[in-house]
Amino acid sequence: MATKKAKPAKKATKKAAPKKAAKKAAAPKKAAKKAAPKKAAKKAAAPKKAAKKAAPKKAAKKAAAPKKAAAKKAAPKKAAKKAAAPKKAKVKRTPNAAFMKAMTPSSSLAAVIGAGAVPRTEVVKKIWGYIKKNNLQDKKNRRMINADDKLKVVFGGRGQVSMFEMTKLVNKHLS
Repeated sequence: MATKKAKPAKKATKKAAPKKAAKKAAAPKKAAKKAAPKKAAKKAAAPKKAAKKAAPKKAAKKAAAPKKAAAKKAAPKKAAKKAAAPKKAKVKRTPNAAFMKAMTPSSSLAAVIGAGAVPRTEVVKKIWGYIKKNNLQDKKNRRMINADDKLKVVFGGRGQVSMFEMTKLVNKHLS
């Protein structure tokens, strides 16, 4: 009967050990926050560090076995992802037809980008090319565009426009 009592005692210590390890791991954090300059506090912290080092070794051995099992399980998932990748390659994204429709610019906009019919995306690219070529971005606030004589007509007579307003103003000159 004495042996039966000893077994539950061992089980109780095994269950209590992780809790103690958790408390020991939490204790250095509290000590680090306080950062007490007393020598007694430093001496008390030293045994905790030693105990902390011993606890992770046990946890590392236990954690190593599940990691190996997880690695074996992860391998089939990678194979499945590789098989799924060609499906994505087959589906090609098509641009919105409204953006790709050729638009004819007004005479004032044609002076900046040219007279040919071009999609909206190309209109914006060409205007940005014109702005950068003629150095029309504001030096301090790069979001603002300083209009020259050609762009002033496109921007409705405004001398300075933000880059976000620019596309709205340019769309008025497309038909």
